[in-house]
Amino acid sequence: MLNPNESSSTVTRRGFHTAATCGLIAICRTASAADFSMRQYHNQPVEAPLHKRLTEMWAAVAKETRGRVQVTITPENNHMKDGDPDPLPMLIKGEIDFYTVAGNNLAGLVPAADVQATPYVFRDSAQALRTFDGELGDYLREELKAKGLYALPRACFDNGIHQVTTASRPVHTAADMQGLKIRVPGSQLYHDFFRTYGAVTAGMNINALHDALKSGRVEAQDDPFDVAELFKLYEVQRYMNVTNHSWSGYNLLANWKMWQALPADIQPVIERNAQKYVRMQRADAAGMGRKLRAGLTKRGMLFIDSDIATFRAPLGSYYTRWKNAIGSRATSLLEASVGKLSV
Repeated sequence: MLNPNESSSTVTRRGFHTAATCGLIAICRTASAADFSMRQYHNQPVEAPLHKRLTEMWAAVAKETRGRVQVTITPENNHMKDGDPDPLPMLIKGEIDFYTVAGNNLAGLVPAADVQATPYVFRDSAQALRTFDGELGDYLREELKAKGLYALPRACFDNGIHQVTTASRPVHTAADMQGLKIRVPGSQLYHDFFRTYGAVTAGMNINALHDALKSGRVEAQDDPFDVAELFKLYEVQRYMNVTNHSWSGYNLLANWKMWQALPADIQPVIERNAQKYVRMQRADAAGMGRKLRAGLTKRGMLFIDSDIATFRAPLGSYYTRWKNAIGSRATSLLEASVGKLSV
């Protein structure tokens, strides 16, 4: 049963999880019109293209299955205390059914998933998405399956290329990162990327980010342009430093046992619609990205085109550690797509 305090955008809802009491997840018909009532979490606000397209996707699935599949969508991960990491154990346990999450938030479970955040390898989102729609994405899907998660094929929503925003000082070169207190999402290995430049990193729920920046607990943050807009970071950050240092996406994951238990006629309906609405969200994100520099400038942010060469220069030993962490298979598939990983 959903928490009664849960804030949700509901396509429909009821109790698919009663089946889990059988020891193995079984498919049982409930008293409702839906045969399969499930739950979807994501970490974005309702204004985000991700939320819009997920809502449309699950509505399309409900229509195509004539109401047999109904899904409750919960934005901003229901404001969970610790943010992004919390829903993942829930997904593995089958307490929720679907979840979108960035690769470097999966690295604690599958180290190879950190490959999605590899610094300075992707020119743009389009290149990253082509890479993860291909053989590298298939490899990650198999690694995740072994951990009880099903990554829907070619169903990674776009988050975008990451930048650094700051409150009181611009970042013209990597030297300006020295001593900078910065909120960083994802794995410790990704945090180490910023520590290479002398930054002091902190992790926190994205829903707590605005307050942390306002209070001075941190003075900077790492995320794509749209996060500054959607979470109103322009109110507490003066500089948008265009570092173009990494990419992230929102992988659409399902609980593997639940997915296996779905009938064979329903699985392709979900996969087909996921791919359709992922393509739409990617187009939304691209369109939004093209407008955001002008839009955030009007909101008072100053754009700084950072000297990327200074960021690349010290990464030699870091790349060695990165390759060791993500593994030889992920490294070779990445390099086959984008070229050798080097400074």
